[in-house]
Amino acid sequence: MILFYIAAGFAHFLIPEFYYKMMPSYLPFHYELNIIAGVTEIILGLLLIPKATRTKAAWGIILLLIAVFPANIQMSMNAYNSNDPKFILTLFRLPFQILFIAWAWLFTKNK
Repeated sequence: MILFYIAAGFAHFLIPEFYYKMMPSYLPFHYELNIIAGVTEIILGLLLIPKATRTKAAWGIILLLIAVFPANIQMSMNAYNSNDPKFILTLFRLPFQILFIAWAWLFTKNK
């Protein structure tokens, strides 16, 4: 999970266009929000490493996943509206947010 969030965070800087397309149009400052999301994912991923910060990092990840869920819905709407054949894949991605939240939830138990 650590590597997953660090890699996801760096992806915001490597392929920002992917994330800009996902952002709902009602949100301002797409560039800044993308940077904030990327930095947040990297920091939370790193905070999963020490046992002392693992629980708080996991809660942060859960909150982040909830906060970015509208972007996943927007991605599906964009695919639907443009008759993108990947529309079905975007629908499958939506429930994965629940799995990612459940995965982070496992880290809320300070072992």
